[in-house]
Amino acid sequence: MRIVVTRQIPEAALVVLREAGEVWVSGEDRPLTPDELREAVRGADAVVSMLHDRIDGTVAEAAGPQLKVVANVAVGYDNIDVPALAGRGAAVTNTPGVLTDATADLAFALLLAVTRRIGEGERLLRARRPWSFHLGFMLGAGLQGKTLGVVGLGQIGQAVAHRARAFGMRIVYNGRSRARPEVESALHAERLPFRDLLTTADVVSLHCPLTPETRHLIDAEALGAMKHTAFLINTTRGPVVDEAALADALLRREIAGAGLDVFEKEPEVEPRLLEMDNVVVTPHLGSATVETRTEMALLAARNVAAVLSGEPPLNEVRASGAAS
Repeated sequence: MRIVVTRQIPEAALVVLREAGEVWVSGEDRPLTPDELREAVRGADAVVSMLHDRIDGTVAEAAGPQLKVVANVAVGYDNIDVPALAGRGAAVTNTPGVLTDATADLAFALLLAVTRRIGEGERLLRARRPWSFHLGFMLGAGLQGKTLGVVGLGQIGQAVAHRARAFGMRIVYNGRSRARPEVESALHAERLPFRDLLTTADVVSLHCPLTPETRHLIDAEALGAMKHTAFLINTTRGPVVDEAALADALLRREIAGAGLDVFEKEPEVEPRLLEMDNVVVTPHLGSATVETRTEMALLAARNVAAVLSGEPPLNEVRASGAAS
């Protein structure tokens, strides 16, 4: 069995893969180009892919009819044409669950950083600019008694909401379906129509998957509906937010600030956002702990090993878009 790994992954995961077949790992410290990717996967029985790899029908065709599984090292799988792979008999898997807490921690770190002006304060000190404490100095926004609007109350959205509850925040949410009664009860969460969430929330945190319906979900109209004192947090996928519209809204002070870990055209960032003190940016660090990234790679490797041994995958993404 030939297993292709498109970027370096932790050694523990490679050990699992080597027990399942012959492993080829890209030596490039960057995403492969489409041509390089198609060349790399020729003859592959399994591919371990990353979020910037576009795995579509042309890649599957380049791999050949023996391709059995594509294991994406991420929860999201918008980079994979699941129906095209399913039509060729190849399973698609993802890595849910193992990155929930790490991503929720990062989302809340962004929330605290932007509302309390932490990045701005640090830059002031590092620039050795003069400052003096007084009661009006660098005032931020407190969270107690404020409302968090969660867009997508899945595992990560729930984890962020639990953290917000500990800070004394009220929870409202919106999603494709209603959360289970026990989830709503535990979070004291209220489901609202999307526009009502935007007009109600003091912080809007995005946790919905990237789909055709959610691309630019946060556009000029949505930003215009938010409170001018509200903050936007995005740790899901960059294209859920129209970055140009966000920059416009921030310049017009339609909202108070934003915390962003993902971007519309990664690794590029809308240049105006980088000039704004009320924007906190991190380079896709949501799952970036040693423990979490190792567990993600291990889960992907175990999915590959299961499929190549004739067993069902541990975390299969169905052609309909539902994960099992």
